[in-house]
Amino acid sequence: MTAATTTRATPAVLAPTLAFAAFTVAYAAVNSGVPHPDASASEVLAYDTTHSGSLELGAMLMLCSAPVLAVTAIFALRLLRGRRAEVPDVAVAGGLLGAGALTASAVFAWVAAQLKDGASPELARAVADMSFVTGGPAYAVGFGLLAAGIAVPALLGGLLPRSLAWIGVVIAIAGAVSTIGLLVPGLLILLPLVRFGGLLWLVATAIVLSRR
Repeated sequence: MTAATTTRATPAVLAPTLAFAAFTVAYAAVNSGVPHPDASASEVLAYDTTHSGSLELGAMLMLCSAPVLAVTAIFALRLLRGRRAEVPDVAVAGGLLGAGALTASAVFAWVAAQLKDGASPELARAVADMSFVTGGPAYAVGFGLLAAGIAVPALLGGLLPRSLAWIGVVIAIAGAVSTIGLLVPGLLILLPLVRFGGLLWLVATAIVLSRR
């Protein structure tokens, strides 16, 4: 990769990262009242039927964030390869997996918004569970791969401060371990760390890389 290509990739990685952060924060604000996974089926249906507008808006914001995450991963890989010759495609694989998980979660959230008062509470619970699994553990796996694909090469190549690179490694591990939460619910506490801690790390990483 030429120096000119690296120069073009440098600011390019920051723009989609900030856009992804904006969509994610907006989604969290809009859907802050969504029932927790342990809520009853009737509670979920009641929320779906009385907050359909919020669910649809949240689904749109999440859907918009998905391709932006994929673009972020692609530009991050280009930037890393411009400064370190051998960088695997792990970051892009993670970005695509994470984007796919967000897309699926957004679709299930939109479906939930279409449920009416006469719908089955069990159906509402099942749709909510699918949205949670795809937007939670499945996304965490993808983002974990993305974090590892950026943090490890950056750590080995000295492209990031060691503390920031190690935080990325920790987030990657948390993303992998959080999937066990499907069997051990106590580990689901790692999901906010990956979702929001990972978001802060990604923004910080993009800023640092864009200045080096």
